[in-house]
Amino acid sequence: MRDLTRRLVLCALLGSVCAACPPRCECSEVALTVKCVSKELLSVPTGIPGYTRNLFVTGNHIRRLGPESISLENVTTLSLSGNRISVVESHAFSGLPRLRSLDLSNNQLAVIHPEAFSVPNLSLRELNLSLALYNHSAVLDLASSLRWSPLGSLRVLDLSNNGLIFLPSQIFFRLNSLHRLLLSNNSLVAIHNSTLSGLENLQELDLTLNAFKMFPEEGLRELDTIPRATLFLRENPLTCTCGIEPFTLWLNRSQTRVGDTEGLVCSFPASLRNTSLLAVGKLNLDCHQRDPEADMALQTSYVFLGLVLGFIGLVFLFVLFLNRKGIKKRINDMRDACREVWEGYHYRFELDSDPRLSHVSTSADA
Repeated sequence: MRDLTRRLVLCALLGSVCAACPPRCECSEVALTVKCVSKELLSVPTGIPGYTRNLFVTGNHIRRLGPESISLENVTTLSLSGNRISVVESHAFSGLPRLRSLDLSNNQLAVIHPEAFSVPNLSLRELNLSLALYNHSAVLDLASSLRWSPLGSLRVLDLSNNGLIFLPSQIFFRLNSLHRLLLSNNSLVAIHNSTLSGLENLQELDLTLNAFKMFPEEGLRELDTIPRATLFLRENPLTCTCGIEPFTLWLNRSQTRVGDTEGLVCSFPASLRNTSLLAVGKLNLDCHQRDPEADMALQTSYVFLGLVLGFIGLVFLFVLFLNRKGIKKRINDMRDACREVWEGYHYRFELDSDPRLSHVSTSADA
């Protein structure tokens, strides 16, 4: 009994060190950790001990995060995974001045304020948004937030498993310190100009399990803007036709930059399925030879054109044949008219050239 009394007195004196654990949560002072997992909580619980460094509030029903939601001075790792969060308001994490790792994966983010990820002291290093975006419009909100929130110290960004079909231009423009960008298991089909702008210090780019059929020259130029990054490109439905040639040439001279070169294989056509892209680069795809089928089609077109022109010629000759008498009469009339005109000119010429004839003609007229 005396020991219990002593502990109570000690806790009262030390305050936050012996703070009580919030209801429906598990606290470990030794591990500096608090876990509130799958307790159907509607908000982040209050009364979390001040010693907490690692806070896990996962699998609950927290719909909204605002600046008043969490205020803990010592928390460095915060996991809010699987809470069905749909709205992240401005400066939602401003009460976490030492936050380094933020996990918002497996949520339903539909509204993200442009300054949602504004964390004091630029302390945030890791941001996990895997399976977190509710729809495609949320990508535009996220792009605005990544541009406007002060994330200059961010090292890791996870956007995997979001069904992304495009990335807005310059979405990562202000993430100059980013080292790892995870975009796996989305539906990306192309990398456009300025998509990777601002990522000069990137060390890893994961594009596996997307929908890339080929990488045209525009996309390859964009990949060349991140020369320090190791690329992961496997498990994409690569189509090994003539359009793949720029990529195979680029791949053969950039093998050291691609971390899964051996895993890159053709998905289409069937004749090249599972063929290594390195081998495709050495195959003759006949891209610069004339296609026999195209030649046959062209020859057929020429034959058809000849037949049409021949038919038109026959019709013209048939019309001439039917009107041969009228045409002959018109030709004779034109010939007689020309003869009369010529004789008139000839007669006038003789009069002008012989003065005697001219005098006779004048007397006769008198």
